[in-house]
Amino acid sequence: MDWLSDPGYWASRLVFTRGLALTYLIAFVVALRQFRPLVGTAGMLPVPDHLARTPFRRAPSLFHLHWSDRFFAGVCWVGIAGSAAALAGLVDRAPLEAWIAVWALLWALYLSIVNVGQTWYGFGWESLLLEAGFLAIWLGPADVAPPVLVLWLLRWLLFRLEFGAGLIKLRGDRCWRDLTCLRYHHETQPMPNPASWWFHHLPPRWHTVETLGNHATQLVVVWGLLLPQPVATVAALVVIATQAYLVLSGNFSWLNWLALVLATSAVDGRVWAAVLPVDPPADLAAPPTWHAVLVVVVTAGLLALSWRPARNLVSRNQLMNASFDPLHLVNTYGAFGSVTRTRYEVVVEGTDDPAAGPEAVWQEYEFRGKPGDVRRRPPQVAPYHLRLDWLMWFVAIDPGYGGRWLPAFLRLLLEGDPATLRLLRRSPFPPGSPPAFVRLRLFRYRFTTRQERRATGAWWSRAPVAVLVDPVSLDRLRTPSR
Repeated sequence: MDWLSDPGYWASRLVFTRGLALTYLIAFVVALRQFRPLVGTAGMLPVPDHLARTPFRRAPSLFHLHWSDRFFAGVCWVGIAGSAAALAGLVDRAPLEAWIAVWALLWALYLSIVNVGQTWYGFGWESLLLEAGFLAIWLGPADVAPPVLVLWLLRWLLFRLEFGAGLIKLRGDRCWRDLTCLRYHHETQPMPNPASWWFHHLPPRWHTVETLGNHATQLVVVWGLLLPQPVATVAALVVIATQAYLVLSGNFSWLNWLALVLATSAVDGRVWAAVLPVDPPADLAAPPTWHAVLVVVVTAGLLALSWRPARNLVSRNQLMNASFDPLHLVNTYGAFGSVTRTRYEVVVEGTDDPAAGPEAVWQEYEFRGKPGDVRRRPPQVAPYHLRLDWLMWFVAIDPGYGGRWLPAFLRLLLEGDPATLRLLRRSPFPPGSPPAFVRLRLFRYRFTTRQERRATGAWWSRAPVAVLVDPVSLDRLRTPSR
């Protein structure tokens, strides 16, 4: 079945799968380092509680078969090992059956994590990684020509990602239509990076150009992905350039990185062969019949599942970042349908004053990524994902986003839980001496002007707005032992 494969995309497959393997590696490392305080047995949203109320059919996961913190860590380590093997090219040299097994294992392990991750794993890039990871299962190793149908499914995924994001903007905030959103976005985005201050201070006309460029790419250029070469390559290179621009201007976990990686699969392999020191095997073979049949069946199934995401694109009530099946096989995407004009930040404070009286001295906890100390330059975090920092950004917009996890977070701080403190950059209290009370205050943050930056050295200016949570002690937050 030679007509079902295209040797010309051999280098494109290599670039895409190596980038995807790196993304998987980062995702499993993030899960390993953060799961105990977030979803561990004694965490803020314990997995055992979630499993007790969520049947397997709604959220398939290995953890329905067995749960323990050690088992979760083991799943992460297996994922790390498999991702590293794929990144190093070891899976490329394996037989086709081994390729399918390894990539299917990575997908199943990460699906198991996402489906018990609850609020912490409710981001669109989780589904994006799973959908791209499922398609990688069928691409085949280095000695097999890439299947054409899977290559087109990757383009279809990238099209939905970009076009969905463009439509949600046009249907959402008015500032996307009057081309002013990026006058605010660099300052109010969830987690600015070291360059965000500079992007914010670009001339207003450049912000208009940025917005126009975004619309042009997501609403017009992406249609080129569905056309033959060389048009598809030109469209993919434009997407790569715009995603690289977003990488430079903010911290969005692996969303932009993975979108960029997806676009590499649509670039003509001759382009990669011209710029990379790689050569395809001399005896590149067409996939065996059984594999070609599997690819056809998988393609038919995914196209059938594409009906609801495609319908969602043209719906007036377009959903953003939604999955229509528990396996996250075909999803809908979108980002920043609305842009906040003012930045608010939740500042967590503690005191060792046993009465938390008017004379109490309150000290701030410092987060790893989100703004706190006004003199600290915003750090580069992405493609790593700081889940707690991201959720705290949502709490500043609406405290209701704190749900059940925010009181648990405060309780763990009052207990001086070491795993929770490792999520933070700095605790003002020494190990073993937790505060007597904690509270949450809301501040209005803005980037300093150029003059303020020169005079004070500060990146941010802030002003207190309100107390979100009055001082609370451990007695008020303690939960019964499990």
